[in-house]
Amino acid sequence: MRGVTEKQTANMMIAVLSGKGGAGKTLVSVNLASAAETSTYIDCDVEEPNGHLFFKPEEVQEEKVSVLIPQVDKERCDGCRKCIDFCRFNALAYINKIPILFDEVCHSCGGCILVCPKMALTEKKRVIGKVQKGKSDQVTVYTGILNTGEASGVPIIKRLLSENSPEGNKLTIVDCPPGSSCVVMESIEDADYCLLVAEPTIFGVHNLNMVYELVNLFHKPFGVILNKCLEDDNPAETFCIENSIKILGRIPFDTTLGSLNSDAKIAVRENEQYREMFTSLLNTVRKEVLHKTIINP
Repeated sequence: MRGVTEKQTANMMIAVLSGKGGAGKTLVSVNLASAAETSTYIDCDVEEPNGHLFFKPEEVQEEKVSVLIPQVDKERCDGCRKCIDFCRFNALAYINKIPILFDEVCHSCGGCILVCPKMALTEKKRVIGKVQKGKSDQVTVYTGILNTGEASGVPIIKRLLSENSPEGNKLTIVDCPPGSSCVVMESIEDADYCLLVAEPTIFGVHNLNMVYELVNLFHKPFGVILNKCLEDDNPAETFCIENSIKILGRIPFDTTLGSLNSDAKIAVRENEQYREMFTSLLNTVRKEVLHKTIINP
């Protein structure tokens, strides 16, 4: 199939979003990455990453991710409470004449250290999770894993995106967390284009609207992929038409595709029909990105 070449899309980063889990975001992400000649897949859904279950990467390298949190020098502290008054997350409390830190609530902003007049606060590292890198055929797979109970996965996502250095001409697919929270904003910040995956229901429209408003807020070029399409009316499609949103592709409600996905198998590696479908979709996305780049260089 003729289409846009890898050379034309060197270092192109595409973020895949959905308003909730289960809409088909990972299905689209892993299959688009697998349909490319070479690619990088980054799983930024750090609370519940599952892309690695499909790719089953080999030669996995692992690195811990830490944040800096304050520690108190009891000898220097005079109990002025400026650090406690400063913290908007209530991560510090004054107990038994010394500041006590609640690690899990601290957002590592460093402000308490700056306002301390006695320099009684210094920083120490605390591990909040890890990043993994491995290979699965032609795909380089990055996975972020946030430790249970941590306040924010943003530091791990920052590490994932900063450490991803495409080798040669590669397409990068970012599998974003569901929803439109801070971690999603961090995931799309450097994206060249956003794909919004939507289900054909009224609730699907609500979830699509969440990420639609987000990408508009960030002024990101975007298009929609309609998943689980039936012959019946599609409220998500109607929403796109009414808001002049470009529909880049439609994935049918297909029990065979659903079974492959449930078994953590990558459809394009298992079935030629699905390879052609996702390769065609990938070419459509690439052309759209190049078109947007030419119009808005």
